[in-house]
Amino acid sequence: MTDVAPPRLERPSAIGFLGYAVGLVIVFWCLAGAGFSLEKVASAPPRFADFAARAFPPNLEPEVLGRLGWKMVETLQIAVAGAVIGVVLSVPVALLAARGLIAAPWVNQIVRTILGFIRAVPDIAWALVFVVAVGLGPFAGMLAIVIDTVGFCGRFFADDMEATDKGPAESLTATGARKIDVVACATIPGTMPAFISTALYALEKAVRSSTILGLVGAGGIGIELKVGFDLFDYPTAMTVILMIAVVVIGIEHLSGWARMRIIGEQR
Repeated sequence: MTDVAPPRLERPSAIGFLGYAVGLVIVFWCLAGAGFSLEKVASAPPRFADFAARAFPPNLEPEVLGRLGWKMVETLQIAVAGAVIGVVLSVPVALLAARGLIAAPWVNQIVRTILGFIRAVPDIAWALVFVVAVGLGPFAGMLAIVIDTVGFCGRFFADDMEATDKGPAESLTATGARKIDVVACATIPGTMPAFISTALYALEKAVRSSTILGLVGAGGIGIELKVGFDLFDYPTAMTVILMIAVVVIGIEHLSGWARMRIIGEQR
């Protein structure tokens, strides 16, 4: 067996070298704009240690746990309700966005542009919009999750329908079936596993998002986190952080297990 030397890095061309130099300049420019400071980096660990010392042990008083527990339940209600409604609304939106199914190309482009706009706006910004529109409370948070989920699932549902096996759809089309019948009987059933997987990802995303919507008055446990830091009640703030971590990790594991079951059944 002959030992083969690993390939060496090739010397970049003049244009390639210029590209690397420009990229490096952009990185340093962004660091400067972000306020990067070695002095602040060096002073951060002692400050974090001070915060940790003041935050531990977390506040585990029954009254506090009861109040935070109900807020966490409200957070999950916002996430689940918003995600479910958003996923349901995403299906007809995706049908209009998917190319070559039921809508004209210009309709596809318009719907895709709208979905791109929805995804470009952060969920917390949507929460602020709905707080203005419907007032403070969990309903504004739920509407923000709905819009965010439509933007997320609408795009991926459309891509899944475009990528599905065209054989069953072409067979139905050859028999004279209408476009809507082909979609209902061939396209959607063929993409259902991908739909479910994407919907589970959307639920994970909704749970993570709903935990911070309370920062702008859109309900959920985020308001308790803000109040804890505003009042320098770090033990209670740490309790909120730990509760959020436990719930989000639990939802991610449950979603991952469900996706594995779906993939296993599909095989």
